[in-house]
Amino acid sequence: MADRPLGAAIIGCGLIGQKRAKALGSRGRLVACADKDPVRAANLAKGTGAQAFADWRDLLRLPEVDVVIIATLHDSLAEISLAAVEAGKHVLVEKPAARTSAELVPVMAAAEKNGVKVHVGFSHRYHRALRKAKEIVDAGEIGELMFIRARYGHGGRPGYNREWRASPELSGGGELIDQGPHLIDLSRWFLGEFSQIQGFAHTYFWDMPVDDNGFMILRTSAEKVAFLHVSCTEWKNMFSMEIYGKVGKLEVSGLGGSYGVERLTHYRMLPEMGPPDTTAWEYPMADNSWAVEIEEFYEDIRLDRASSAGLSDAYESLKIIEKIYRESGYDHSA
Repeated sequence: MADRPLGAAIIGCGLIGQKRAKALGSRGRLVACADKDPVRAANLAKGTGAQAFADWRDLLRLPEVDVVIIATLHDSLAEISLAAVEAGKHVLVEKPAARTSAELVPVMAAAEKNGVKVHVGFSHRYHRALRKAKEIVDAGEIGELMFIRARYGHGGRPGYNREWRASPELSGGGELIDQGPHLIDLSRWFLGEFSQIQGFAHTYFWDMPVDDNGFMILRTSAEKVAFLHVSCTEWKNMFSMEIYGKVGKLEVSGLGGSYGVERLTHYRMLPEMGPPDTTAWEYPMADNSWAVEIEEFYEDIRLDRASSAGLSDAYESLKIIEKIYRESGYDHSA
């Protein structure tokens, strides 16, 4: 397997599936794709030599498939992941990996039993600015971490409240389970496990049965705090994460495209305090996070190591989301 590109299959050939196909790199080769819309599957397979299927179950029977990338709606992520794992395939499943933490339990058990790797698409970890921020934090350059303040939002579009994300049966929730997992995952990545969860989800603007804003205060046992807000009433798309240490601060803004140029700013506290010493990095080039992410997953498979963004990360994220939904009066699990 190490001497040839891994055979990759993509289930869900919409925008995300297409992006994943383009990011496979030289160590992966598209051999199959499946979509409920046969035309979409055929279009993705065109010119690649890959087989196209309308039923994803047929794809899992192919011996040349080593890795399955699952980019479907939330309601089928766990079901397909479980079937792929039981078929002995490695899996990259898009976040949130399931609608509920309970849906992930059998997937986690099957992955352990079958000895396959499962990576969850927490792709924001792999953006240039966030990778650089992690290097700075791990090197101790901003000192012991104290808290994180982060915001992530978009403004929807006409008819957004009639799309699949507005259906609790298909999505498992609203904005909190859409963009929320990225902020939760990044905060856990920097601060560690959260032992105290407070939050509120609410529908302010969109006429839909799921939330359009989610607010979180997440605390570790050492009282490190993540103060997070996700929104689909953010009329100008935005991403902002500020990481505060005892001797400095990191500020990440933008994700490229409509979110603005990706930037990282490092504010170093001076002995006399006052205005900090400031260094900034800007990343105006095309986003390569998905290519970096899949390369790491190829290495996970080659080295037989656990994925750094795995099912347990998705499980913990979903547990936080579920608690906030329950306390806010949203019961999407019913």
